Amino acid sequence: MAGHSHWAGIKHRKGRADKQRSKIFSKLSKEITVAAKLGSKDATTNPRLRSAIQSARSANMPKDNIERAINKSEQNKDLNYTSIIYEGFGPEKIAVIVEALTDNKNRTASNIRTIFQKNGGNLGTTGVASHKFKQVGVIRIDKNKISDNDILELVTNSGAEDYSSNSVYYEIIIVKENFYKVKTEIEKKIQEFISCGVEWLPLNRILLDNEKTKSVLNFLEVLEEDDDVQHVYANLEIDNNASEKVLKS
Repeated sequence: MAGHSHWAGIKHRKGRADKQRSKIFSKLSKEITVAAKLGSKDATTNPRLRSAIQSARSANMPKDNIERAINKSEQNKDLNYTSIIYEGFGPEKIAVIVEALTDNKNRTASNIRTIFQKNGGNLGTTGVASHKFKQVGVIRIDKNKISDNDILELVTNSGAEDYSSNSVYYEIIIVKENFYKVKTEIEKKIQEFISCGVEWLPLNRILLDNEKTKSVLNFLEVLEEDDDVQHVYANLEIDNNASEKVLKS
């Protein structure tokens, strides 16, 4: 991701209030259930499930919750979630990609369209925003878990494409097609990640003033609060030195 993940980074630095924890766990549980339903229930042979469990653990999701989410894939065989990607433009013409898992496509589309419209944005057709991004694998590792020299060696030897860092974590970028292969190599050295998965990397970013940035961030958070939305990506540039001021203002 090579320094691009300002929105993702802010979410990690900003943290989550306790009242939001149940919503976060619900989204993580849904991904675990879908991953287990589509493949093996054994995380060692199911890369998607392993990544979902790692993300859940990073969010301090209890082990019992994780096990229930896996078991739910067997208990509710008639419950099927569909993966859908929505594209559009939010406030200040920021390009946005929304990834959702839903059991009711009409409900989800209506909810997301309404959020865009209420915030001065427009939900578009397939391809309207995605050409401004590329998909890559991303692994974020706490800087306390590994040294600068070791992360460089790890990235070089694992076959990753690039990496960057901030004051909190290292961010390793991997070609999408090689993500799970490279991730397996990285796991030989370190097993605990802040997050890992395939994400949308903005090719170019838009830098706004503090007030406009705050408006866009509020819009992105409203999108993420929808129960069917799993991930939100935007080509918003954030000045890291000013990010805390923006979030607190």
